This record gives sequence, structure tokens and C-alpha cells, in this order.
Amino acid sequence: MNALPTRKDEAWRYSDVEAVASIWPLPAPTRIDVAAGDGAHHHLLQDAADGTVAVHDYVITVGDGARCDFHVLNIGGKFGRVTLDVTLGRGAHFELGGAILGGGDQVLEIITSVTHAQPDATSGQTIRSILGQRATGSYLGAIRVARDAQRTDAFQSVKAMLLDRTATANAKPELEIYADDVKCAHGATVGELDKAALFYMASRGMDPATAKTLLLRSFVAGVFDGVADEAVKDALEAAAIAKLEALV
Repeated sequence: MNALPTRKDEAWRYSDVEAVASIWPLPAPTRIDVAAGDGAHHHLLQDAADGTVAVHDYVITVGDGARCDFHVLNIGGKFGRVTLDVTLGRGAHFELGGAILGGGDQVLEIITSVTHAQPDATSGQTIRSILGQRATGSYLGAIRVARDAQRTDAFQSVKAMLLDRTATANAKPELEIYADDVKCAHGATVGELDKAALFYMASRGMDPATAKTLLLRSFVAGVFDGVADEAVKDALEAAAIAKLEALV
């Protein structure tokens, strides 16, 4: 049996390890294999009940010339963790759109490892977090480019919004590159709601809660644009809006 992780393990650095102990050992990860030349769309709405622990692990292999799109909305439970371990073949593409919305004492995280194992593969990861009260939201994302994976093109975009000074956002984008003909970029920002925008909306007669919700909706807009199934997209957006309204 594998030992319970500690915060000395980088992938568990900001986790609620005590909460994880209640469901340890974790079940085997869900495997997703996208065959060469195929396309796949997957999504996860992590909306566990209050006070519970939810851990979702995925191992994803994207074959040569294939594409995988994955969308995550992480909003539920006392501790909610989603991990994606992705390996890309030649000319493959992986796209992740993720949102973390937390309040109270929630600890929510998305952990990714995307390995460009072959040449000409591309990947994009867009993560948006909105955190209130004493919530902690974390994104740890590694892009690994193998020695022969020339002409890799990969990016990470991570932005977090804090509704209260007592909330915490952790962002750790990481590049590990062994090829020399690559294009890799990452960026991370943490900010607060624009007070000037809130003042302007209030001056036009909008109540504070509505103004905040509109600004927060615009902040996460676009994360779920790539969802192919309209019913799935509507469900993710509805859950996100409900969570935002609860936070403000």
C-alpha cells in the first residue's frame, strides 16, 4: 500500500492531507486513450457535497495526430482535487479549460502534468480561480518536453481573483524542456475585483451583488467555450453561476 502523501511532496504541497487520509488509499486513476487521428471531448463537474472529500485522477494518452479537449469545474466538497497526467504523441494536441470556485474553508486544486513525448505536438491550459472567505485554490502545472520533441508549442495561462484578503491562491506553472526547437510560455496573476468598475456600475444603479457577479462571470468567460456538447456547456456554466452567486 502506498504511503499517505505529505506536504513535502511537491504535488501535495498545498493540499489538505488530513482530509485525504479519510479516503486513502485512492482508487486507480481513470484512463483515457485517444487513438491516433481521433478526437475526444471530456469534462468533469466536481461538485461534491459540503464537508466531503473528492479526488479525481486521470491518465490521458493522446495518439499521433489526435486531439483531446478536457474541461473542469472544481467547486464542491471540503477538499476537491483533480489531477491530469497527459502524454502526447507526434502532432497531437491537448486543450484544458478549468475553473476553481471556492469559499468557506474549501481547499480546491487542479494538478496537471503534460508530457510532449514526440515532435510537433501542441497543448494549451487555461485556468481561472475565484476564491472567497478562507478558501484555498491551487494550480500546479508542469509541461515536460522530451529531448526529441522538437517543434513543441505549449502554453499555460493562470489567473486568480481573491474576493477576500483571507483567501489564498497558489499558482505554480513549471517548464521542463530538453529539446531546443520549442515554443513554451506560461503566466500567472492574482488580483482583486476592479473597484473602479464596481463604483461605475453602482453609479448606474446596479446593486453590489449583481455587479460583482457580472464582473466575476466575465473573468471566467471563455473557459468553457470549447465544450462541444451544448447541454454540457450549459450545465457547467449554470453550476459556475450558482457558485458565484453564493460567493458574493
